[in-house]
Amino acid sequence: MSAATALPAPSAPAAPQVSIPAAELFEIVTENVEAGRLDRADRLIGHVLSAYPNSADALHVKGLIAAKRKRPAEAAALMEKGVAAGGRRAGQLRNLSEIYRLLGRLDEGLALARQAIAADPADAAGPFNLAMLHYDRMEIDACIRAARHALQLKKNLPAAHMKLAQALLLKGELAEGWDEYEWRYQIPGAQPLMPATDRPQWDGTPLGDKRLLLVADQGYGDVVMFARYVPWALERCPNTVIACSNEMMPVLRRLLPQVTLLTNWADIGPYEAYCPLSGLPRRHGTRPDSIPAPIPYLHADPERVPAWRNRLDAQVPPRLKRIGIAWAGRPSHNNDHNRTTDLAAFAPLGEVPGIALLSLQKGDATSQIAGWHGPAPLIDIGRQLETFEDTMAVIDQLDLTVVVDTAIGHFAGAMNKPVWVVVPFAPDWRWLADRADTPWYPSMRLFRHPAPRRWDVVMPAVAAELRRHVSI
Repeated sequence: MSAATALPAPSAPAAPQVSIPAAELFEIVTENVEAGRLDRADRLIGHVLSAYPNSADALHVKGLIAAKRKRPAEAAALMEKGVAAGGRRAGQLRNLSEIYRLLGRLDEGLALARQAIAADPADAAGPFNLAMLHYDRMEIDACIRAARHALQLKKNLPAAHMKLAQALLLKGELAEGWDEYEWRYQIPGAQPLMPATDRPQWDGTPLGDKRLLLVADQGYGDVVMFARYVPWALERCPNTVIACSNEMMPVLRRLLPQVTLLTNWADIGPYEAYCPLSGLPRRHGTRPDSIPAPIPYLHADPERVPAWRNRLDAQVPPRLKRIGIAWAGRPSHNNDHNRTTDLAAFAPLGEVPGIALLSLQKGDATSQIAGWHGPAPLIDIGRQLETFEDTMAVIDQLDLTVVVDTAIGHFAGAMNKPVWVVVPFAPDWRWLADRADTPWYPSMRLFRHPAPRRWDVVMPAVAAELRRHVSI
């Protein structure tokens, strides 16, 4: 029999069609979303939408999946369609409000947040969402009121405690702010501070010869900022060890040569009490006028400085001021969309005569350097930096460092080197509000956005100041 007349292969038996109650299907989809199985959740909700394209609930869930995939514009469009189709329950309005916040559509977000509260006044998530929006709008007193309202409805709501902490600390009300800040490790999804332990958190009292464990927690910048408190802790607990990352060990070893540093939990051994470095300001009782600042407390490795001086002399044209820059932070940071920009936003700096820009940037953002066309030369130093010790040795050779809110700013500030930091309109709490300086680092100057994400305004202002700075 020829191929042209061959009989067709028998078809596979049709898959049986099974009806699933809508509520149960949505429960399955939700479980997959919460477990991070987004592809599976998307396929399931796609089946619903193929049959019911105007299902408000399905459109909203598909929007949630897009939000989980870091596609907020797509999420907003789907959720808006769901609202238009009648999905106006409190949770649906609140979720769209949060997407608007992430997109910087703060007026629309605020209106929806209020509608969500009206739809379900007993839901603590409503005023918490409102607090988030007020913070981003720099309406700090309103943020505090909304966060307190959320906590009246649900006392054990870690995210609301943390937002209250950020607002109080930003306002300079540090006493209550530090207490609320203790909730940071109870937020859902937060990485645990350390392995489970039956030991108590240190209360600040002397331990005699008993061992205190300090944990260098949070980001690299936090470790630098709070490391200033270790000498104070050592006065009370001479027998102290610090658990830290491999990256920070050389920095802390130079700062604290007398302290045992460990990078493996298995090596810690017994201890009487523990405390994260970020918890030391609370134990110290720090207020805005009592921040311990033995500046500088970080110093470049004297053995690395000459080598880096020679390397920079070979790469940087002579007689040009050396301006270090970094424009992007860690992508996983929860506010990175507000603090990070692209290299193009720094273009006004490249128009300033008499300077060379030295990129200290690491990570994927370094690929943008290839597209630089500014008059000022831009030299990629970041790819040559292997450790923070190298970064510090380079900072030691710069005339000025200009960065977004990243760890580099903390290193330069702790070294008492001139550094300008561009902070978001609604900044991290540590930068306080409405001031160009910071009690944490005397050599640091802050530049603030006049409105959310106005890089087109703030960077020309930085460039104008740089022009004056260079001409002095």
